[in-house]
Amino acid sequence: MQLTRLKYDPRAVLDFFDQGLAALGALRERTWHDRLEIIAEGRAAGLWNEEGAMFAGELRFAPPDAAMARDAGREVFPGCPLTFRLAEALRPTPLPLERVVLAEALPSRPPEAVVAEKLWRGQFPETARWRLLAPFRACFHFSLLALVRCEIQAIDQHWSLRRLAVSLPDGELDEHLAAEIPFAQAAAEAPAGMEWPAPDPARWSELLQRALERDLAGDIAAMRARLENSLRRELERIDDYFEKYEEELAARAGHSGSENVKLKIADRLAAAKSEHLRRRADQVARHEIRVGPQVDALLMTAEKAWCAPLQTQRGHAVREAEARFVPRSRRWSV
Repeated sequence: MQLTRLKYDPRAVLDFFDQGLAALGALRERTWHDRLEIIAEGRAAGLWNEEGAMFAGELRFAPPDAAMARDAGREVFPGCPLTFRLAEALRPTPLPLERVVLAEALPSRPPEAVVAEKLWRGQFPETARWRLLAPFRACFHFSLLALVRCEIQAIDQHWSLRRLAVSLPDGELDEHLAAEIPFAQAAAEAPAGMEWPAPDPARWSELLQRALERDLAGDIAAMRARLENSLRRELERIDDYFEKYEEELAARAGHSGSENVKLKIADRLAAAKSEHLRRRADQVARHEIRVGPQVDALLMTAEKAWCAPLQTQRGHAVREAEARFVPRSRRWSV
């Protein structure tokens, strides 16, 4: 899910810079309501120079409607580079994996077999047969949440912040958990006997990439439609220009009896065809869509669920597998 972008507030951004630079070891002083005096070196000075050499100066936090020219090294404004650099500097490396056990909203009990089958068929409508092979037993369901900063580069740039939640180990997108995690209550302590899944960076990276592709599918489709129309217009414009230019050169060659002139025109035609191909390729490259995700936080959750062995038939294939029913979402995980 895409998180709503907050309205730019210079005071809130000033607080972010004040606290963020303090965490990086810089000296700060608020000299005015929209100004922050800074002395920084090392990691904090890396916002202004890669070497981390000492920086001393005053930052001005411009109002969002300011029309004057901007100084990207001394002013903070919507989308300015300093804000992104500070966020990158504050991001811990390597990224820690936080863990939390979700508290139960209400004491749960296993669903009736009829209800469980109905929910299964609603989730997997292609199921021909469904049979519970043993009674439900209490277990735990684990999910992985990621906070992803996403940059989409096309003709222009698009930034968004997304929260993804996938169930483990199947990687199914859990939009309900992604939306409700800010309001979830944590259990006072982890239940006895519960074992967290071992970290699997390669597998988790694959699951999060798949989930991000699904989450971005609507935005990418709309963007692709706009870019296809724009690319079509640009290619038609380029083709029309070079077609007329080549016709003009060919007409000149036909009207001239000089072999020297004809050779020069032939060279110009060859150069025009090469330039035609180059400009088409340039427009195609400009209209490509590139997605650059950056994971800023990882959280693994555990919650109580109900496990049972099931026998299901889809088409002609009969399968027996352990499945988990998650009361929070009233969904199955296989």
